[in-house]
Amino acid sequence: MKLIINGESMETGNVLTVQDLLNEMRIEPSRIAVEVNMSIIKKTEYTVFMLNDGDKIEIVNFVGGG
Repeated sequence: MKLIINGESMETGNVLTVQDLLNEMRIEPSRIAVEVNMSIIKKTEYTVFMLNDGDKIEIVNFVGGG
């Protein structure tokens, strides 16, 4: 499947859900936010939200500071 992730084209293997993508990219979901086609996906939906060829995905890391 071909996805656009943070503005860059990426071919993925057996990715069906947001959680599959995070696993493939070795990203820990606890400190990130995921947006698919300009809609924020709830963490509780990562395992069931299905991705489609051509989806535009933004993965954003939370950064603390002060």
